Amino acid sequence: MSGLLALLDDVAAIAKLAATQVDDLAAQAAKVGAKVGPAVIDDAAKAGTKAAGVVIDDAAVTPKYVTGLPAARELPIIWKIARASFFNKLVILLPVALLLSAFAPWLITPLLMLGGCYLCFEGAEKVWHWLFPHEESHAQEAETLDAAHLEEQRVKGAIKTDFILSAEIMTISLSAIESDSYLMSGVILAVVAIAITALVYGAVAFLVKMDDVGLKLAEVGRLSATRALGRGLVKAMPYLLKVIGIVGTTAMLWVGGNIIVHGLEVLGWHWPYDTIKGIATSVGGESGFLKWAVTATLDGILGLALGLALMPIVNKGIVPVAGLFFPEKKAASH
Repeated sequence: MSGLLALLDDVAAIAKLAATQVDDLAAQAAKVGAKVGPAVIDDAAKAGTKAAGVVIDDAAVTPKYVTGLPAARELPIIWKIARASFFNKLVILLPVALLLSAFAPWLITPLLMLGGCYLCFEGAEKVWHWLFPHEESHAQEAETLDAAHLEEQRVKGAIKTDFILSAEIMTISLSAIESDSYLMSGVILAVVAIAITALVYGAVAFLVKMDDVGLKLAEVGRLSATRALGRGLVKAMPYLLKVIGIVGTTAMLWVGGNIIVHGLEVLGWHWPYDTIKGIATSVGGESGFLKWAVTATLDGILGLALGLALMPIVNKGIVPVAGLFFPEKKAASH
């Protein structure tokens, strides 16, 4: 019994911290629900779900920006990026989205498809780099820049990337909102923006510190089981990040392909949507998980094919120009 109590004591600090964060999030969600009502929460949930591919990729991409920097700077860096993300979504993108919905709703589908192309390109580029890996530039950066300048450069690059992903999240979310009220749409978009940003950067903070938690357990744990748990966390984190990256890439290709297929249908070309739907129905029936899985797989294959086709266009034509504004993207392409 004393051994069990010692084990629980070793884990208590981590559990207490996790419980506190969950309680805080639950309390805030309850406040939002009381103010804006079930309909808003339902629409916000639908909008957030539709943006899942971008959200997962955002969480998978962000940890790389603290690679090679001191552990003490990890959480401050993540907070800098998160704070900019809140500003991007709530101050810049939310008003633009509402103005777009009010005065140029016909632009929503083309913008969604443009964002879908971006998702397909990013997903295909990741698949290409898995098949034909190239040397990462983080180690070279660390050798040529001091910690302060490296941190500043990383934060700037992360904020630019976040702006692109945030724009896609807000556009996808806007397309999923069913309310006719601009005020209600604004509230829903704000809820989505706050919830997604908190979720993404909360998850990123948790991920980048888990190896430190594991190291601490391995050093100070009073039981061999606790120390083994700590060592397991340290060893598992690189693999977990890889799994998250794979899931994020898959989700990007699926969501990107789905956006393109539905956009083409809205614009009048029904063949891709009807073909995918017909195959999925013949395999999985009229409804159910199998039909969804077949549809998602075909959307993902289409997204991968489109992304691979876009790679030479983007890397040889667009990136050299965009490199003037996104030098870190230009460097990554070499």
